[in-house]
Amino acid sequence: MTDDQSPEKKRALALLVAGGLVGVALAAWGLLSTDPTVGGLPGSAVARVNGTLIFTDAYQRLLAGLESDTRQAVSDDMRRRVLDRMIDEELLVQRGLELGLAESDRRVRADITSAMIRSIVVEAEDRPPEEAELERFYSEESAFFTQPGRLRVRQVFFRVRRGEEDEAAVARAAEVRARLVAGALLAEIRTELGDSEVSPVPDALLPPAKLREYIGPTALRAVMEMAVGEISEPVRSGTGYHVFVLVDREDERTPGYAEIRDLVRNEWVRRAGDRALRGYLDDLRDRADLVLADELP
Repeated sequence: MTDDQSPEKKRALALLVAGGLVGVALAAWGLLSTDPTVGGLPGSAVARVNGTLIFTDAYQRLLAGLESDTRQAVSDDMRRRVLDRMIDEELLVQRGLELGLAESDRRVRADITSAMIRSIVVEAEDRPPEEAELERFYSEESAFFTQPGRLRVRQVFFRVRRGEEDEAAVARAAEVRARLVAGALLAEIRTELGDSEVSPVPDALLPPAKLREYIGPTALRAVMEMAVGEISEPVRSGTGYHVFVLVDREDERTPGYAEIRDLVRNEWVRRAGDRALRGYLDDLRDRADLVLADELP
């Protein structure tokens, strides 16, 4: 909201923020309907605020939450306070919309957008998939559920310091490789001749993407071409030279359906929500009166 807005608008926004009501109220806005009749309330409502009904279900959910939080029976006074709170909330929402906050305030617009997305996605995600659907989804998306191979590598690292010639570092690396090939212990050689690593490579099986974080893309390509037990030639990276020993390797594998059923179901549910949201947005676009600029600035 800009600084040149009227004091009335600023006061309204302050009330919305201070009360912490905007997100919840706007999320519920789409669930509230306007009753065109005049006079008494329908049995499904506990109040009408400027023609908008506050439904019994929403009121009872707040009462149940209050009873759970306080761990005591809800009194008549508490019931009245809950209803008063809902009425105040509805009045603030209506006034905020009247002042155009849904159009002018980015936070309010974000609240409305998030609430709409939640309502669309939750409805789709609430439908439990049948077992046949999950099995078919697993079969069709087997590549998605394939786990990458893992590598266990050890190294001796030789830092190329500023002003130092590459030849000196690569000579040290070549000497270490020769000694490793001759049967020297890597741990002893690393302590005697190697340089300390900023981020030492964990002595564990790591996916290539994780190993890349420790040794860099160029060194990873060299490791990927090695066989188990092989000792690499000195490999240049952005920080120095490496001599690698590939200790172990696991090939990529696709776990069986029964092994990862919960993961398959979670991914199915997530995609169902994505599809529902995309379909809803496409429908809104089809029904909207859209005019686009010929060229974007």
